Amino acid sequence: MDKLNDKKRNQYKEHVVKYLVDRNLRAFRETFLELHPTDQVELFESMDHPQRKQVLLFLSPEEFSDVFQGLDIEEQSEVYHLLSFQYAVSMFNFMSADDVADFLAEIEVDNADEILDSMDQEEAKEVIELMAYEPKTAGAIMTKEFISVSISSQAKEVIKELRETAPEAETIYYLYVVDTNQKLAGVVSLRDLIIAEPDVTIEDIMSTQVVSVAEDADQEDVARLIGEYDFLAVPVVTPEGLLVGIITVDDVIDVLEEETTEDFGEFTASKGTTDVSLTAFTAAKKRAPWIILLMFFGLITANIIGQFEETLEQIVLLAAFMPLIMGTAGNTGTQSLAVAVRGLATGSIEKNGVWRIVKRELGTGLMLGVVCMIVLMGIITVFYENNWILAFIVGISLFLALSMAAVIGAIVPLIINKFKIDPAVASGPFITTLNDILGLLIYFSVATMMLDNLV
Repeated sequence: MDKLNDKKRNQYKEHVVKYLVDRNLRAFRETFLELHPTDQVELFESMDHPQRKQVLLFLSPEEFSDVFQGLDIEEQSEVYHLLSFQYAVSMFNFMSADDVADFLAEIEVDNADEILDSMDQEEAKEVIELMAYEPKTAGAIMTKEFISVSISSQAKEVIKELRETAPEAETIYYLYVVDTNQKLAGVVSLRDLIIAEPDVTIEDIMSTQVVSVAEDADQEDVARLIGEYDFLAVPVVTPEGLLVGIITVDDVIDVLEEETTEDFGEFTASKGTTDVSLTAFTAAKKRAPWIILLMFFGLITANIIGQFEETLEQIVLLAAFMPLIMGTAGNTGTQSLAVAVRGLATGSIEKNGVWRIVKRELGTGLMLGVVCMIVLMGIITVFYENNWILAFIVGISLFLALSMAAVIGAIVPLIINKFKIDPAVASGPFITTLNDILGLLIYFSVATMMLDNLV
């Protein structure tokens, strides 16, 4: 099934909606079920409330389970309330255990226990196991739908088993090998299995160099590992080495999207408000603490200006360059912050060392400071009647401010990370405000020292 382009998608939508309105069950099912699951989800999302209810009448719980899994958590919550209890239970039986666990945990379903009691016993057991793990760990995002084979099995036996169990597995490209105690012993690829002699044992063709993750490993670390090795999946093991699940690359993509959204929210001091479906009141309530905190930092900036009131009174022209000093220093600090946060997220800082990134950002800040100082001194000299003293004060202040801003932007997230706090909380607005304060302090200190030469 190929994914539709925009033109075909619109055509299919028109047909599907028409079949729904006409109550044409056969035509709807033939058209809708031949679509790629992603297109099914997009079509369903574009439908209004009555049309969605009609879809639920036309599709079985098994057929609708793929659509439900493709919806985001907010949409799932809305659709869930359209389902009868029995329809929902039956649908959950056909869904991946990790998707069911995510749904029940995310929206805190009131009758979750009743749902689990009514589900297939084996399916419910897997869901309960997954819900027991701490959020954002390998155990919480792994799937239980995987194929493990015995180390003593023959290739022909495994191939026969695959024909029966493969449709229910998340992936069959890697087969994980366990010993008699269910401990992870190796891995065999589907390619190696197919080309192997029928009577050869799995132990003879498997690789014992298996990269695995602990069940309590952080999901970001898992995503980084899969990206580093270009895996399609990675096994999850207990401290005793027991194989309990696998994490596939599609799970990792979801993790990366989630973590990126979270970091972006932290970085811009808008955590929890990046979802455009939130109301204005909810968004304002979540953003208010950061804005109020930054407002108090702004009072420090105002206090610094007040401390140098005499300097400003004597040379009012200094005020014209305050926004320039503050803005340029803030921008430089934010750039260094982005480098540091990204380096921590990808693990490149751990590889290259903390001091290397700090030295690099210091060097970058110094060079940027020199370039900006030279350009600005030239401009001021031309436009302010060869006032070399003013040009020097503004230029050297900008040089010092940019050098400091680059180092601060790099160091602050590193320090925060040492305390096991998400470094993205060193948000852009926070770093900008901090560098505003330091930039003004440097600017007025230099101006005050050279006041006699300037007057």
